[in-house]
Amino acid sequence: MSLCFSSNGFTLRSAQLRCFQKCYPSQQLPISQIHFNLNLFNSSSAFLLKFSEPAKLNTSRQRFCSITASNAPTVEAETVPSTFREKNPRDVNVLVVGSTGYIGKFVVKELVNRGFNAIAIARERSGIRGRNSKEETLEQLNGANVCFSDVTHLGSLENCLESFGSSIDVVVSCLASRTGGVKDSWKIDYEATKNSLVVGRRQGASHFVLLSAICVQKPLLEFQRAKLKFEAELMREAEEDENFTYSIVRPTAFFKSLGGQVETVKEGKPYVMFGDGKLCACKPISEQDLASFMADCVLSKDKINQVLPIGGHGKALTPLEQGEILFRLLGKEPKFLKVPIGIMDFAIGVLDVLVKIFPSMEDAAEFGKIGRYYAAESMLVLDPETGEYSAEKTPSYGKDTLEDFFEKVIREGMAGQELGEQTIF
Repeated sequence: MSLCFSSNGFTLRSAQLRCFQKCYPSQQLPISQIHFNLNLFNSSSAFLLKFSEPAKLNTSRQRFCSITASNAPTVEAETVPSTFREKNPRDVNVLVVGSTGYIGKFVVKELVNRGFNAIAIARERSGIRGRNSKEETLEQLNGANVCFSDVTHLGSLENCLESFGSSIDVVVSCLASRTGGVKDSWKIDYEATKNSLVVGRRQGASHFVLLSAICVQKPLLEFQRAKLKFEAELMREAEEDENFTYSIVRPTAFFKSLGGQVETVKEGKPYVMFGDGKLCACKPISEQDLASFMADCVLSKDKINQVLPIGGHGKALTPLEQGEILFRLLGKEPKFLKVPIGIMDFAIGVLDVLVKIFPSMEDAAEFGKIGRYYAAESMLVLDPETGEYSAEKTPSYGKDTLEDFFEKVIREGMAGQELGEQTIF
């Protein structure tokens, strides 16, 4: 069986299920193309500790933001633990898990640029399908102390940090499932992330910054349920210990997940979208802007014990508007292919039947549901009063725009923006 939909659709091949990307954030985007892959990555349990000199305080590029408050209550300033927040950044030890992921590597770079003593946990073979060696990882995370370990193995992670020989002030988690499959979601989005909390707390951490996803507001998928379970436990930890705080960051769509059709449109092919092209809007955010916001959460007292939805600069954009921007930049007459959303419903129905006969197809069925979710749901704040997605209530941050991103991809291609094992447009 082979079902193929480009653009806002998905490509499903039962012989070779090639990956998918969720964005959580993410992660939460209108989909251009999804390739599914059932070959889940097996993390290595080996670890090695590598020290580099703490980064000197550099001035990172300035970004502006317009942030609206979340529904969570703001903690009074006098009740905020002030130990590490009163220190110079170079004296603050920040543990980063998921450090070699799409957002993680930018977060490490931002922390280093701001002068924090970043401790990055990485796999021995990192990157897309483990293509990066230790040496390449060390170069990518230059300025940070790199600890090679397996976040899915609590003992390995704990031994690694004990070898580091220093306490931890803050944990920043950028972990996300590599495939979005059922087992991988619970293994990474819940279990591995919880391991980082447990080990961080044992090493003295009093603040946890979590990269979650805005789509958990309407949880219909396993990775969303896994993220929400950890979010609840993180909040409970803060409730039980007044000296512990958290910041839960829920970003919207990532730029790279919206660039999958640039090359095909350049070749004269139509821009593909589901329905009328208005089903799923988002305020996409660049990796640099999101990393900057994550770094803000390390010391900012106004972001503690908060659930923080965040989008990028500018207005919310539907797939139709995204396509119009792309055609205008290319100087081409707009040409759209509108795919009925019912096609995906049919595919999901077929997969649900097959999984009852062949349980091993559980992930294939889940991937189909993921594709359907991102083809129809907006990545914006869900207004509890109206039950509708609200662009106005979705905060904006940074200065990078999707139009700027499209211009860069038109000139340079998607180098550095590869979707790898997870593919969403």
